[in-house]
Amino acid sequence: MESFKPTGTHNGDIKLESGVINVNGDAIESGSFLVDMGSIQVLDIPAEDEGNGKLLGHLKSPDFFDVENHANAAFEVTGISEVEGKTMLSGNLAIKGIKQNVTFPVNVTMDGDTMMLTSEAFTIDRTKWDIKYKSKSIFGDLGDKFINDEIELKVNVTAKKA
Repeated sequence: MESFKPTGTHNGDIKLESGVINVNGDAIESGSFLVDMGSIQVLDIPAEDEGNGKLLGHLKSPDFFDVENHANAAFEVTGISEVEGKTMLSGNLAIKGIKQNVTFPVNVTMDGDTMMLTSEAFTIDRTKWDIKYKSKSIFGDLGDKFINDEIELKVNVTAKKA
């Protein structure tokens, strides 16, 4: 996960709590994942740095992901297609109880009983999930104190055959 603001960027990690992918041969047919929002980590500020804890606390607050009231996010596969030679995965992404459909390019590889799914970087508009803190498109008087609405995501999933 990476977010942008006029004065720089932040990046971090969020872990899956659980998930299931149904595969037919090498093709994904369906699947769903539960994301542990409490597992958010800030990776661009050293863990021992006071700024890391401050940013982490703010990301978990109601200004952003409201982790106390929304401990999990979810993704449910709604389809997979080929577009211009790329495999595109579509699904409903639920954050803060709000579901929006997203589509992003993925690479799926099988190695014996292990499936690896990795995405290219893609962006979502955080305001569609009611994450409006310092959004220039919502609040017009922020000057250069805004945070971009786009959040860049990359998905990496490794799954073993059950």
